[in-house]
Amino acid sequence: MATITKEKNKAKDLLKHLQQKELMLYNDDVNTFEHVIKCLMKVCGHTAVQAEQCAYIVHYNGKCVVKKGYIEKLKYMYEALRDEKLSVKII
Repeated sequence: MATITKEKNKAKDLLKHLQQKELMLYNDDVNTFEHVIKCLMKVCGHTAVQAEQCAYIVHYNGKCVVKKGYIEKLKYMYEALRDEKLSVKII
């Protein structure tokens, strides 16, 4: 019985790992629009228009999903944006 439970838990962990996640960018009072736009283009591969739209959404709504994908891909972007002093979270 314990083996079955362990296998179920392993399967649940694997499914969580394989599910798509979202990289959320949050508003702050520190970074400029230009800096945010530059970072989104550099790190997330956004076009200038996409990055600008995200910056405005963050400014007016307080947050914006800037990328969706698997955790391995988003971890790199998360770290790179954090290094640029942006407020981000993987959800």
